[in-house]
Amino acid sequence: MRLLTTIGFDADDTLWHTERVYRLTEARFAALLADYAETEDLSRRLLETERRMLQFYGYGRKGFMLSMIETAIDVTGGRVPTSVIRELLSLGHEMYADPVETLPGVRETLEPLSSEYQLVLITKGDLLDQEQKLARSGLGDLFHAVEIVSDKTAETYRRLFARHGNGPDRSMMVGNSLKSDVVPALEAGSWGVHVPHPLTWALEQADPPQDRQRFRQIEQISLLPEIVREITSEMPEK
Repeated sequence: MRLLTTIGFDADDTLWHTERVYRLTEARFAALLADYAETEDLSRRLLETERRMLQFYGYGRKGFMLSMIETAIDVTGGRVPTSVIRELLSLGHEMYADPVETLPGVRETLEPLSSEYQLVLITKGDLLDQEQKLARSGLGDLFHAVEIVSDKTAETYRRLFARHGNGPDRSMMVGNSLKSDVVPALEAGSWGVHVPHPLTWALEQADPPQDRQRFRQIEQISLLPEIVREITSEMPEK
């Protein structure tokens, strides 16, 4: 049996730009509420709200929009003007209209890999939102399966790599988030490849894993085939 049979890919900020529209929207959010708090304080309180509300809203643009509204209500002591709420809703709607722009080298990297390995898109977020972004990206034909999950844990990867391959020990996960894409995949027994993105969300950041033989880091996704060749030339690891 081949040493590597399945490669999982994160979507947002691994295959296409996402975080930059959040940053731009957050700046406009801060400008709307500038009379009530400083920008740094608003950003801190918004992040706290997002963290607290993940269990209710999940990941994605819808949760971010609702978190902005909740933070505005909190910051103003419940006196936020209706016009501001309306504007925040408008900002959220504009996020959905943001074009899906793939990162450099993505299609060129995925196309040859797709003919040799099972490629699985594994992404968190709202089902409809992620499906629409994948459709607009033009990358859907390169994946053998798409899994939109509420969270990414070691158990998530064990289950998905058993479903779409020969188990986690013969699979790889590629993504920009150490917290969600790399560390839990390593815990499941897979290879984990980190492709850093300069705008990775604060709640997706973590320390690099130490002394993990199956951990790799590359500066851009176009270097992934080199990592795959390196791994497939190695002897199986325990």
